Amino acid sequence: MKDTYDVVIVGGAVIGSAVAYYLAANPDFNGSILVVERDPTYLTASTSLSSSSIRTQFSNPINVKISQYGSEVIRNFGEIMQIGDDKPDLAFHSGGYLFLAGTPDQVGVLRENHVAQKACGADVVLWSRDELAEAFPHLNVSDIELASYGRSGEGWFNNTGLMYGFKNKARSLGVEYITDEVVAIGRNGDAVTSITLKSGAVVKAGTIVNASGPRAALTARMAGLDIPVEPRKRTLFVFDCAKTPEGTATVNQGRLPLMIDPSGVFCRPEGRFFLTGCPPVEDPAADWDDFEPRYEEFEEIIWPALAERSPAFEAIKVVNQWAGHYDFNTLDHNLVVGRHPQVRNFVFANGFSGHGLQQGPATGRGVSELIVYGEYRSLDLSEVGFERIVENRPFLEKAVI
Repeated sequence: MKDTYDVVIVGGAVIGSAVAYYLAANPDFNGSILVVERDPTYLTASTSLSSSSIRTQFSNPINVKISQYGSEVIRNFGEIMQIGDDKPDLAFHSGGYLFLAGTPDQVGVLRENHVAQKACGADVVLWSRDELAEAFPHLNVSDIELASYGRSGEGWFNNTGLMYGFKNKARSLGVEYITDEVVAIGRNGDAVTSITLKSGAVVKAGTIVNASGPRAALTARMAGLDIPVEPRKRTLFVFDCAKTPEGTATVNQGRLPLMIDPSGVFCRPEGRFFLTGCPPVEDPAADWDDFEPRYEEFEEIIWPALAERSPAFEAIKVVNQWAGHYDFNTLDHNLVVGRHPQVRNFVFANGFSGHGLQQGPATGRGVSELIVYGEYRSLDLSEVGFERIVENRPFLEKAVI
């Protein structure tokens, strides 16, 4: 490790590693990059504990375009991240998302969202109750008024594969990773100048990128800044099904999608099992080290909703469960990407609120463009910049799960 780097990235999971890769791969950047990661096992990283899905079914065009680019990168990941003869395979499962609407308000949102999605070229269709029943015969659709289904560009994939693909490629391009923890950030007026590590080392930095996930606020505070991001706990359950409905669909070669029930419960195939979760009834900030699952959510919320939605889900059994943290943006539940308006060499890549994996590629590319060119050149992410935090101006997105 040297004593000075052009760019220091705090956090080496999917966001930090995406930023590192896009910087190192940019032919117009020839600087030095250091990534500081406190836990190289990534056992409790939001990346590792994610449901690792991607969708284009958002309401805001920026989010749609971010995921369209993410889908493109995921589909071509092996070629992009190839090192020698090694081509990482993310095992992308093109299952699509299926949003179900049962109330007039939910129907209105799906229709409005669909207009934005189609304007961006997303491959999403709206289905009537009868069309839904024909596509997925196992579902009880008596209370459903409208469905929105992503025919392509949506699905799920290997979460840690995405992270390690970016990380390994970045390292092959000269990025340095160290296992340590940032405990202080030096600042001189309107510029950050250095990081102090738990090991005692002090490293000078030309630019600091905050990619520290649920700990984003802790990192920002070291620089005398604030960002409304906190850890929120989400529990995921894997269950076995006595008689699986996988293979019964009349679309997409029989594959079932990731279904979002009107209750908020979601469910998707996971190999021979199914993965499921739900929005918590109460959603306080979690302790940084609290990863105890909310076991009661399955019996009290998830199973009743799934059993009502399909007879196939009446006889199911939990085989695994875990809890992970969203890096939850309390202002508007959306990513915060960009420079601080006063401290210009401090860059945020935070607050993804459960969408970090799918938004990682576009974020990495965007941050690298900001650092190298001082502006966005591919997709303008100004709308999700830090200025809206200062102005208390929420970024509107209706399709937050």
